[in-house]
Amino acid sequence: MVFCHSACQHKTEKDTNGKTKMTNMVNKAQGFGLSLLTKIAGSEVLDQLKLRKFVEKSLYQSSKAGFKTLSQSQKAFKFNKNLHKQRLANQSKSLFDLSLTPEQQMTCDAMDKFAAEVLYPLAHRADQEEKFPAELQQYSADLGLNLYALPEALGGAASEKNIISNILIAERLAQGDFSLTAGLLSTFSVINALSQWGSEAVQAKYLSSFAEDAEIQASFAVLEASAAFNPFQLKTRAIERQGKYAISGEKTLVILGESADLLLVSAELNGQPDVFAVTRDSSITLKKTPAMGLKATETVTLHFNNTPAERLGDDDFSYTAFVDLGNLMWCAMAAGTCEAVKKYCIQYANERTAFGEPISHRQSVAFMIADMAIEIEAMRMLVLNAASLAEAGQPFHREAYLARLLCAEKSMKIGTDGVQILGGHGFTKEHPVERWYRDLRATAIMHSGLHA
Repeated sequence: MVFCHSACQHKTEKDTNGKTKMTNMVNKAQGFGLSLLTKIAGSEVLDQLKLRKFVEKSLYQSSKAGFKTLSQSQKAFKFNKNLHKQRLANQSKSLFDLSLTPEQQMTCDAMDKFAAEVLYPLAHRADQEEKFPAELQQYSADLGLNLYALPEALGGAASEKNIISNILIAERLAQGDFSLTAGLLSTFSVINALSQWGSEAVQAKYLSSFAEDAEIQASFAVLEASAAFNPFQLKTRAIERQGKYAISGEKTLVILGESADLLLVSAELNGQPDVFAVTRDSSITLKKTPAMGLKATETVTLHFNNTPAERLGDDDFSYTAFVDLGNLMWCAMAAGTCEAVKKYCIQYANERTAFGEPISHRQSVAFMIADMAIEIEAMRMLVLNAASLAEAGQPFHREAYLARLLCAEKSMKIGTDGVQILGGHGFTKEHPVERWYRDLRATAIMHSGLHA
């Protein structure tokens, strides 16, 4: 028995050594063959003898056969499949997972279709008229957009924090249009903020109203007309009198501020920034403030004169997280619109001819579009990383800050490059790139104003 065991062990070792030697031989032969064919393929003689296509085909087939042989010789390394699957399962539960759940994929597909079939066709006229399309509210209700933010107890679809899903919604919608997406997401974002930060009294008062009446509109009033605006240093003041609050001050670039029924207003209370829920009344006056971009959102300046208000949250409210989650939504929208710029530029560069060939054949154009793709992926990575941490309840301020810095810089660059690729056409309203260029510049200006 001992002899048989030793013989079997010897045979196994011999087979293993034989396979190892065979693998090494295959590797060396493959490397030498590929090296030789590569040198031959770089020779100018092939063009003279009209053999280039034949050699390139041989190089491809050799690579394919070599990798096939190599994979067969290395099958011994794949024996522990259960362990590998277990590790993948553990990795899939990590904070930063790029794979979408089936529900998230369905949401993305729905938003892609809505962006292409509804937002994009409406965008040009809305920008020209500086008016948010009335029919878009009905389309949004049919899509059930606000249901993604409302809790399940009120008939919504949000059973827990869905920050990543909200980021994906913003990015996919923005591929249709940046400005219209901002208008659509204003009410959606207010519901998100109420659900996450609202006190019991505030939630009981407002959330049920959104569930019962789809026509209620809401927005944020955060930005102030000051150089290098800092959301942590506010001029708008809140005063407490006998347990009630009143707000005085001015806010600018308020999205849909003329039609919003409910406003979440940032103001300083006892030397600290805070957020208050304000319903429209006669103490609020407004003036239209059309901007370079975001024209379809009907931006206005609101003046609050001792306006009654309710404090949004309790002691667990985090103003820093409130601002960061708003900035992440703008970053997600920037990534989505930059993707639209890239796709449009690819199509244009392939169709536009100069000197007898498409301009996409020119390296200066091709490299510019390649840089767009790289920068968009970097934007997405930082935004999703910050959103993943936020959804897991971990600190994410640093990651959100880095995402905003990158998205503010790269979105403006991508918008500029898009106009540059189209040349004179990029300067006209005949193409949407000039509109996207103007809208994307809002990424560096808007603080909060939305909420993931």
